[in-house]
Amino acid sequence: QVQLVESGGGLVQAGGSLRLSCAASGLTFSSYSMGWFRQAPGKEREFLATISATGLSVDADITKYADSVEDRFTISRDNARTTVYLQMISLKPEDTAIYYCAASRRGGPYTWPSRYDVWGQGTQVTISS
Repeated sequence: QVQLVESGGGLVQAGGSLRLSCAASGLTFSSYSMGWFRQAPGKEREFLATISATGLSVDADITKYADSVEDRFTISRDNARTTVYLQMISLKPEDTAIYYCAASRRGGPYTWPSRYDVWGQGTQVTISS
């Protein structure tokens, strides 16, 4: 059974940082592209960052970011730990949302939610002003 479990969310003050983790099980992790999304109350799910399956590029894994977070968020993966991370700095109150990770059987990377096959349950991030 494929499963994604997010952790690392919490309450921090504006300007602070958090690192979210998403532990995957039941899949060949390195062959999946991974993504991070978030959803705030009353808003649609928003793409944040994605990283390709390992091996698509001769160099590092391919990453893409939403313009709104490109200079503050960093996605990375550890295939040995079957975990994807989202490092977030300079957090703002508008970053408050539930954060979800997702996995795609395709190489990716993808920015569209419809490209992802498996989703985690989400972790709450709250930024106080």
